[in-house]
Amino acid sequence: MTASTRPDLDSIPAYVPGRNHPGAVKLASNETTFGPLPTAAKAIAEAAEQANRYPDNQALELRAALADFLGVTQENVAVGCGSVALCQELVQITCDASTDEVLFAWRSFEAYPIVTKVGNATAVQVPLTAAHVHDLDAMAAAVTERTKLIFVCNPNNPSGTAVGKAELIRFLDAVPERVLIVLDEAYFEYMRLAEENYPDGVELGRTRPNVVVLRTFSKAYGLAGLRVGYAVGDPAVITALMKVHIPFSVNRVAQAAAIASLESRHELLDRTHTLVLERDRVRDALLAAGYAVPPSETNFIWLPLGERSAEFGEASAEAGVLVRPYGADGVRVTTGDPHENDLFLSFATDPAVRERFSI
Repeated sequence: MTASTRPDLDSIPAYVPGRNHPGAVKLASNETTFGPLPTAAKAIAEAAEQANRYPDNQALELRAALADFLGVTQENVAVGCGSVALCQELVQITCDASTDEVLFAWRSFEAYPIVTKVGNATAVQVPLTAAHVHDLDAMAAAVTERTKLIFVCNPNNPSGTAVGKAELIRFLDAVPERVLIVLDEAYFEYMRLAEENYPDGVELGRTRPNVVVLRTFSKAYGLAGLRVGYAVGDPAVITALMKVHIPFSVNRVAQAAAIASLESRHELLDRTHTLVLERDRVRDALLAAGYAVPPSETNFIWLPLGERSAEFGEASAEAGVLVRPYGADGVRVTTGDPHENDLFLSFATDPAVRERFSI
């Protein structure tokens, strides 16, 4: 006889990462092809020499560095094992019954429904608009007395689209203050919206205690393998997060690399600018080939291929490029190095491929 586990675990899907295959170009996981910043690489090596010692469980030095960078206090900042760990912890601090609701757009970050079920809460999904953008009016209308938490992935993964400042402010003001709103800004550094409509969640949250912002070092900073993200919010929310935080889950090497990355952040702009130019080049080529590709504010583009998504993904893999199909919704293609993107474009714009997928 085996030990009993929660009976609802069978209904919780496992998180499915992007595919790997030896020799294939991987454009499936939104990783940056740039390695850690040089100073971060040095910090990683030095921190590894102290791997026999536990890390600072409260990440005081990293939180202080983030507070200085963001213009907030240390009490406004928590860190986690990637921002996805913070997503799960946010469900834990807000939901304590299966009738509690977690609201988010769909399709959006695939971890949201998973962490909601793990937290024994009920997921409420609101479809994106026809333009593959958050329908914030519909999300506000979907709030009930049972709503405890709202995830807004902005820019959105996997559609790449973003809502602007004015629209986001209207939404924040429409949601009851008792509901915690999480602005998940994992791709914040890639946004290039006009300054007057730039949705900086940290700034918007300064006067809104029910807003918490998530960001990460996994994407633009090139530290995906080290797993370190952070939350910015009201001290009461941060204190609650630290109560459910798994001890020592942000390791010594990750903390050192994140601190060093912040110190060298001036180098980051050139890297993100280079990637954004390449992202737009890929999108322009796909548009010229007849694909529908919504504007992207991330390090990837979205092909809304519907029922043809899985078949397109398999055909791309056969051509040596791994992309990320999402059910019957679409295909996400990470921006890689120019030669990797060229290989994908050679496949996607081939007349035989376009004919096969009715492009």
